[in-house]
Amino acid sequence: MVTADLTDEESLIRFSVGPPLRCFAGRFSVRAGKEKSMQSVRFNASGNAVAKVSYTARCLVELGYDSTRALGLSRSEEPPRAGDLVLCRVTGIGQHKFLGQAHGKRNRLFVGDTIVVAYGARYAPDQFEAEVPGDLGPCDLVAGGGIAGRVVSSHSKMNPPTRLEPLGLVTDEHGEVISLAHLARLVVPVQAPRPRTIAVLGTSMNAGKTTVAAALIRGLGLAGLRVGAAKVTGTGAPGDPTLMADAGAARVIDFTDLGFATTYQLPMPQVIRILRGAITDLTSHQTDAIVLEVADGILQRETAALMRTPEFRADVDAIVFAAGDSVSAVAGVRLLRDEHLPVVALSGVLTASPLAMAEAVAGVDIPVHETAALSDPSVAAQLLADAQVTGGNSGLSQEHGRLTDYSGPLTAETVA
Repeated sequence: MVTADLTDEESLIRFSVGPPLRCFAGRFSVRAGKEKSMQSVRFNASGNAVAKVSYTARCLVELGYDSTRALGLSRSEEPPRAGDLVLCRVTGIGQHKFLGQAHGKRNRLFVGDTIVVAYGARYAPDQFEAEVPGDLGPCDLVAGGGIAGRVVSSHSKMNPPTRLEPLGLVTDEHGEVISLAHLARLVVPVQAPRPRTIAVLGTSMNAGKTTVAAALIRGLGLAGLRVGAAKVTGTGAPGDPTLMADAGAARVIDFTDLGFATTYQLPMPQVIRILRGAITDLTSHQTDAIVLEVADGILQRETAALMRTPEFRADVDAIVFAAGDSVSAVAGVRLLRDEHLPVVALSGVLTASPLAMAEAVAGVDIPVHETAALSDPSVAAQLLADAQVTGGNSGLSQEHGRLTDYSGPLTAETVA
């Protein structure tokens, strides 16, 4: 690996950060103080210039160390890996005109901006399919939350992607490339009963999963419960975790906290560790109920594989299914039932149409709720009660509802 010496003349970037490379816990639980309109890290010895920091790279800001410790850049000859942090210059504005930052902030992008993002693959049928490049050549901003990749295919409604010129991989003070795995939140195993857990799955991207999850969080909170929430698969972006926090979740965690920019193309053991790590974290923070969002549709590769694992079946007591139309709603519920998964309610985009909702009611034998109705504490509490009954009849012993068999902290070593 060749490490560049950083100079003002070369416009290479210095970042201020200090060991250990760990994010602070509870980032969505408390928001203290007035935040800057642009989240950035300083570079150059004089500290008079900044690079915009994406949501995926937010830990560089959250660590909060002063400028006495500086990070560097590497033009490694080895291909970048998913999760590696990279400094890029914006060379062309396309589909993504804003950079997503922590707490739902969005910062307008301009040609010439320098931004810190993470390499990652993306699966988004309504937007882009992308892969991690094999080199540090020009690439694309494939997700506004801060994912660099190369577009393989795109939906016909998409504009060309915003173009990036990588300046180098971000390195620590020892010249080692920093990946999200190095910034992963430490998750400590707990010897405690797991709270009742409801997972929100859907027919596809944009079926209403996040809105359903947020409404359910709201309803459970109004019922007097301390709710933990997690997005366990998908593409790193601030919108979904921020909405969960805004809905009243006492604690929110997602896969980026656990060391991954995206979950597309991850081996299933790593996806399972994200699921169990998120549940362990929320359990350790004494939540009364957990709401999980699983991204994309039930035919997407990682989602389809995850929901069939023994770990998912052991740790999820009920499923609320979000659908975009009545046909996919009926087909999706039947598929889940064929897999003997505990789907207890149907909601999502289809409930915006009374006719579509009526068609779904006629085709399924579970309650169909308008999304807004899930914010009603009586409705949300009943779904949680249904989860308890379903979990009790699932044939799983109570011991499977505990996390005593969790295999250890998710750290840079265990997620790599």
